[in-house]
Amino acid sequence: MELTVWTYEGPPHVGAIRIANSMNGVHFVLHAPQGDTYADLLFTMIERNKKRPPVTYTTFQARDLSGDTAEIFKIAAREAVDRFKPQALLVGSSCTAELIQDDPGGLAKTMGLNVPVVALELPSYQKKENWGAAETFYRLVRAFAGGAGKPAIAPEQASCNILGPSSLGFRNRDDILEVRKIVEALGIRINTVAPLGASPADLARIPQAHFNIVLYPEIADNAARWLKRQFGQEMVAIAPIGVGATQDFIAAVADAAGVDVPESLTADGAERLSWYSRSIDSNYLTGKRVFIFGDATHAVAAARIASEELGFKVCGLGTYSREFARDVREAAARYGVEPLISDNHLDVEDAIIAAQPELVLGTQMERHAAKRLRVPCAVISSPVHVQDFPARYSPQMGFEGANVIFDSWVHPLMMGLEEHLLQMFRGDFEFNDDAGSSHLGHGHGAAAVETDAAAIEAEATQPIHAEPAAAVAAPGEPSWTTDAERELRKIPFFVRGKARRNTESYAVQNGLNPITIETLYDAKAHFGR
Repeated sequence: MELTVWTYEGPPHVGAIRIANSMNGVHFVLHAPQGDTYADLLFTMIERNKKRPPVTYTTFQARDLSGDTAEIFKIAAREAVDRFKPQALLVGSSCTAELIQDDPGGLAKTMGLNVPVVALELPSYQKKENWGAAETFYRLVRAFAGGAGKPAIAPEQASCNILGPSSLGFRNRDDILEVRKIVEALGIRINTVAPLGASPADLARIPQAHFNIVLYPEIADNAARWLKRQFGQEMVAIAPIGVGATQDFIAAVADAAGVDVPESLTADGAERLSWYSRSIDSNYLTGKRVFIFGDATHAVAAARIASEELGFKVCGLGTYSREFARDVREAAARYGVEPLISDNHLDVEDAIIAAQPELVLGTQMERHAAKRLRVPCAVISSPVHVQDFPARYSPQMGFEGANVIFDSWVHPLMMGLEEHLLQMFRGDFEFNDDAGSSHLGHGHGAAAVETDAAAIEAEATQPIHAEPAAAVAAPGEPSWTTDAERELRKIPFFVRGKARRNTESYAVQNGLNPITIETLYDAKAHFGR
């Protein structure tokens, strides 16, 4: 175990809380010390919920360890059932309480509570948050759908369950609305959506559907595979993120339901990503190097959109979702990059520096790293900041999701271009901060010229912010002189990375070290032939 400032996933009991918070009529009694109630903040502060999660903490203290902590759990469980009257009770331990081995599941089953109890085994020192969420959902599905027999399904209308959206999921709240529109436009009845918004009674109805749609495998894959074994329900596991994936999703869902796709359900007129990616305005974005990191579902989808729909070059791809590392490795092989499977944000930052991308697509941690490295960034996956739970409708899935993705990814590059132009012209006699409005006839006197000259001189004497990969030259790589770094900064950011790579390659080939201004221009002439 490592001590870290940031973490991509919390312990598994946080995942269990996500499922409890997603559902109606479910309450979670968590055997935990006083300090573990911090989990509430993830939902009230980050997700901005109107109420706290449906969790009762036993909140035992250090002095209680010498007494009967099991009795503290029993009292908390009884009071929770009496007060909240849940349809189902989840019980489990936090990472700290796991060490005292009180066995909340066994205790609850001996108490004669008049409510179904689902016991959770959450190995906090081997597993993490997404696993905890998936395990909790799986246990609930087995508990409430497991006793049902395979129903006789009326053939006149196909039906499906939509599985996977959950509390704290990245844009899950809006994704489900977009997916509903697609499924209903195909004439398919939606039987149950779970866990988000579902009750235990809704879970009991899951076997009544013809097939399952798995939107987020990190949450619903285990449950969907069990449903396939138990009831023969087929599963569609294509995440409709991006135009191409949405079209594939529609075709797969229609095939599973045995229905035709209506002409009205096409991308024409519904999304603008494809049109813009073919327009002349997007030419300067073609071939931009993009580094992608996040949960497996969003990372793989982002790589496909970047490469196939926007014409970017994927220069890095990775995930912290170790359970789905194989999917990311397969995707990385398609794009010719080395996969990064890690839950250490410092390793990810080092990989970003080495890849020298012109755009980063990642989590909240990559947003911070990209800001330090002065690289544009868009967030595509949890973990996220409060700003990634916007009040507006902002899906990632479906054709409208493709529009949102286009805005989120392209605008940072556009703004970077604007910032570069502002920097380029900041010393101009007409466009500097002290220049008056030209249409008002304000002149540029000597004082303004002197101010401009002072600004230019101050800029020239500022410490040079090196490009990420050149901050410290690796063994065997050439270093850069201060003058060469200053000259490199004059090159627009969207081609600066390529200029740096070409120059360093030229220097290595010709045995030049350090790189000077002359080396920079010799390399430019060499590659411009």
